[in-house]
Amino acid sequence: MDHRNFDVRYTNEEKGKGLFAFAAIKEGDVILEEEPLVCSQFSWNADYKYLACDHCLRPLETAEENACRLSGRKDLILPYLECCETKKSFITECPHCGAKYCSTKCLEKAWERYHQTLCLQMRNADINHPLIQLKETWKQMHYPPETATILLLARIVAMVNQASDRSAIISTFSQFCHKTINETQEIAHNLLGEKFVGQIDVLREMMQTAVDTQQVPQWFTPDGFRSLIALVGTNGQGIGTSAFSSWVKNVSALDLPDDQRMQVDKLIDRIYDEMEEVVGSFLNNEGSGLYVLQSSANHSCSPNAVVEFPYSNSTLVLRATKNIEPDEEICISYLDECQLERGLPCYFYIKYERVICKDN
Repeated sequence: MDHRNFDVRYTNEEKGKGLFAFAAIKEGDVILEEEPLVCSQFSWNADYKYLACDHCLRPLETAEENACRLSGRKDLILPYLECCETKKSFITECPHCGAKYCSTKCLEKAWERYHQTLCLQMRNADINHPLIQLKETWKQMHYPPETATILLLARIVAMVNQASDRSAIISTFSQFCHKTINETQEIAHNLLGEKFVGQIDVLREMMQTAVDTQQVPQWFTPDGFRSLIALVGTNGQGIGTSAFSSWVKNVSALDLPDDQRMQVDKLIDRIYDEMEEVVGSFLNNEGSGLYVLQSSANHSCSPNAVVEFPYSNSTLVLRATKNIEPDEEICISYLDECQLERGLPCYFYIKYERVICKDN
């Protein structure tokens, strides 16, 4: 992470922390890069065969496979396959439960941080397994479009259980925004819908059955669990990855003759149209994560920075969209209707050039 151009400061009681430039930042500059403290793919997204690394959300299908699946065309052939970033030969899986990862490195990181606690220990585990029951109950409470996942909370608890310094990891999570009981309930209502508020205790009890919560009893009182949900709802950053969008980005960077450029642009537009007919706006592997630095960035309807995921995984880049002066606050938009380049997701979904910006 690059700390040279910004710092985190307390702003006021209403906004809490904020990011501020302490040196001039030019439009287009990368302000910071950050890996999530923890992230997880959405449950419905995974069940609908959006294939992503169980740790970093990197796509596990090729651009051609991705385009065929989302367009419903099995005969689709993409040119310039060298522009596809998916390395199928690197894909591996947990030997116990079969969870898939983009690399051995991601498998090892997941096992070290949380997966040892959450591993189902068998392939095709029985539907009565407590973790599967928890996920299925969550899904019935929270249909797409998804904005959160109960598995993110499970990973947070598992990280505490597996940490060599539990007090340090609990302290790290405590850095995120805290809310009062009333504010917590309002966030849960806004995030998950009216029906969910009355079922929070069901999830709390199921979580206590599925995961060892003895290390964090303060999180599993009725008020504590609502605060934990509010923490994720307030600070959770949407993540989107797409093998096809990464291919589009790389093809767009090729130096092609005009006639070939015209042909490939027409092909891309046609494929996006076909995808839109089949899956609408649900183009990507989607999930959410917690980012320590990014979570300090406040909202503005006229932001001077944007969140991107240019590496087709959960690594976040905060980039300046305007010149930023020293001591100026760095703000992003919490809305997802931003105008985007194809393949460069801003805040939540990966969208493409034809999206119209709605600046509220």
